[in-house]
Order: sequence, then structure tokens, then C-alpha cells
Amino acid sequence: MSGEHSGRFAGQVALVTGAGSGIGAAVVRRLVAQGAEVCVADVDGPAARAVAKELPRAHSLTVDVADPAQVDEAFDEVVRRHGRLDVVVHAAGVDDPTAKEWIAEALVAERPPEVTARLGDDAWRRVMRVNLDGTFHVLRGALRVMVPHRSGTVVTVGSSSAFDAQAGYPHYAASKAGVHALSQSVAKEAIAFGVRVNVVAPGPTETGMAARTPAVLRRGFADPRVRPYATAEEIADVALFLASSEAANLVGAVLLANGGRFTV
Repeated sequence: MSGEHSGRFAGQVALVTGAGSGIGAAVVRRLVAQGAEVCVADVDGPAARAVAKELPRAHSLTVDVADPAQVDEAFDEVVRRHGRLDVVVHAAGVDDPTAKEWIAEALVAERPPEVTARLGDDAWRRVMRVNLDGTFHVLRGALRVMVPHRSGTVVTVGSSSAFDAQAGYPHYAASKAGVHALSQSVAKEAIAFGVRVNVVAPGPTETGMAARTPAVLRRGFADPRVRPYATAEEIADVALFLASSEAANLVGAVLLANGGRFTV
């Protein structure tokens, strides 16, 4: 990987959402290090600009993935700027800090969490709008660009929560299960046109989202029998593998990257 333009993504153009921090930012840095030109997209414009500023061959866009018009414009901008798009990594997503607090309070009080009956429509829609609707918007935009060229790879970021479905976190679990099913359905459609779609499903990962998790919940995820929290870079490495030619035979895969907490 020596040299500015060497690496397995040399000459390729990538768009990364949720790229202002966490897993998305780690993916951007890995892609640039391996030769790609990268669009750093995030709803937090200053954060996206800060990541892009530190890197060669990177530029930023402010994009709310829940807004289909903004997503479509982001894809149009990448094509206008570069004339092509080879890789999309969709890492944008949100959690629900209030629900996490309710779960933490129940743990401290040694009682079962009671969340669903208290969960408002706005909280439900926010998580679904960003995590599930946003994934649809990004997949649709990617296929509109990639299918005519009969090539491209897309990696969406799901979650191990789609499998273990933590009590008190129904909207997040449902949104990520939807991401998995949506991505797999689209993958079966897209491969006929030379476009590969896959999913990385992280377990607990050290990101800003994790930093906002109440301490009692973080301790609950700690288990000496398994690996500790993943780093954002470790999850980024899985995403880059899925996006690379090394994963040419992976289509509709959901790679569970949870350090051995459970298997499926």
C-alpha cells in the first residue's frame, strides 16, 4: 500500500454516509489510504468537512439520509464531480438515548425495562426514518448510478441488535432487522446487473454513539469470555473487505462482527 495512489481501491470513487465520525470516518480513512477518491457525507456538515480536510482525495457533502432529495443530490454531485461511482458504504444511523436511559434505570433498579408502552410516535419514526428509510434512499441512489454501468459495490451497516433484539430497544432492533432484509432483497436484484450489496452487522463498537450509552449498559456488554468493544477501524476493515474484489462471491451476506457474543 505504499504510494499515494496504490491500494486495492486505486482509481475508484467512493461515497460514505455517516462519515463525519465513528465507523463512517474510519471507512473514509481506510479507503483514502488504499487509493480511493472519497465523498465524505454526513448530516453534520462541519464534521464531514473536518474529516475531508485531513485527507487527500476527499471532499465533503452535507446529507441527511432521511431526506430523499438530499440523497439524490449527493449521488448526482459525485457523478458530476468524478463521472463514476464504484463503492458506497452506508454507515449513517441513529440510536435512541432516551430509551437507553430507561433501560439503564431498570437495570439499576433490578426490574425489567418498560419502554414500548412509553415509546412515542416521534421516537419510533426518527429511528425508522434515518436507519431504514435512509438505507432505502441510499440503496436506490446507488443502483440508479451503478446499474447502467453494470458494476459497483454497496455495503450497508446493520447491527447485531437485529438478531439479539435487546429488551426495551424495539425500534432500533426493528430498524436494523429491516436494513438486513432490505439489503438482502436488493442484493438479489442488483447482482443481475453486476452490482454487489452486502451488510456488516457490528456488535458493541467504540463510537460516539457508544460513548453516549449509560455506563451500566456498557458494563452489561462487557464479557471477559469474548473480545472487548470493537474499534471503528476493525468494523471499517470488514466493510472494506465486503466492498473489495476479494469478496467477489459474497452477495447479500450479513457479516456478524460482534466479537463472539453470539452466533447466528
